[in-house]
This record gives sequence, structure tokens and C-alpha cells, in this order.
Amino acid sequence: MKKIFYLSTCDTCQRILKELDPPSDFILQDIKTETITPEQLENMANLSGNYESLFSKRARLYKERNLKEQNLTEEDFKALILEHYTFLKRPVILIDDLIFVGNSKAVVAEAKAKINS
Repeated sequence: MKKIFYLSTCDTCQRILKELDPPSDFILQDIKTETITPEQLENMANLSGNYESLFSKRARLYKERNLKEQNLTEEDFKALILEHYTFLKRPVILIDDLIFVGNSKAVVAEAKAKINS
């Protein structure tokens, strides 16, 4: 499967999509208009190793809810991501059995190399 989970209203996601220039066989899923299913999230967690690695601690709601002060479990991370799209670290790029999570230069460079290989 070749899929990119992104947020259309996120400038960073837009910039990365332009840089990656994914071929037409990639499916783009705007997580704001097409919510992530529990099955999709479980698949992402299996590929990344855990739910925490998919969780964005930069999300405005993370600060507003004072979640930093709480001891969150894997089930908490899963529930929060399913509850609100902003908790997913973006973008998430799936290429077969590989996953690339987030917008760091290194992650984007790895994904770009794999897409263009």
C-alpha cells in the first residue's frame, strides 16, 4: 500500500507533499475530511512500534488539556488520536511495509528516497 495521511490545512504538510511529489499510485487521505479508522491506526502502530510514536505532542489540544502533566498510556495515545485528528503526528507515509512519521528533515528525506527508488 502506498498512502499518505496528511492535513490539507497544514502548511508543513503541503510543503512536504510538494517536495515528495508522490506518483499517482499513492492514495492521499486528508485526515480532517476523512477520519482515521481504528484499523488504519492499528496498522500504523504495528509498523511504527507503538501509538506514542504517532502522537503529536505539539498539538494545541495537548497543551490546552495539560496532557503533559499526565502519565499517558498506549491506550490513551490511541484514544486521543482517534478522538481528534490533530493528535496524529503528520504526515504519515506508508510505503508497503515501511512507515515514515512526522516532518523532520531526516524522515522526509528517507521517504523521498524510497518514493523515488
